[in-house]
Amino acid sequence: QVQLVESGGGLVQAGGSLRLSCAASGRTFSSYVMGWFRQAPGKEREFVARISWSGSSTYADSVKGRFTISRDKNTVYLQMNSLKPEDTAVYYCAADRSLLLFKSIGGGIDYWGKGTLVTVSS
Repeated sequence: QVQLVESGGGLVQAGGSLRLSCAASGRTFSSYVMGWFRQAPGKEREFVARISWSGSSTYADSVKGRFTISRDKNTVYLQMNSLKPEDTAVYYCAADRSLLLFKSIGGGIDYWGKGTLVTVSS
């Protein structure tokens, strides 16, 4: 059974940092794209970052220069620096073979975690 399990969320002050982790199990993800989406209260889920099997990464404009995605075998990380109150959201880990699905709300992506809450206070 495939599982994606996020960890590392919490409460942080604006300007602070958090590191999210996502442990994937149940199959080999070396050929999968892995990434992060987030959903703020009352808003649609949105793309945050993705990393391919080769290590190339892409970011949403809103987090570029502040967030860094990385991966190590079946674990993907999201280092979040200079956090802002508008970064407050539930962050979801995702995995799929297709790069093209890592945009917008991530419709069609095969695997999702249950999410971890990040709250940034002003």
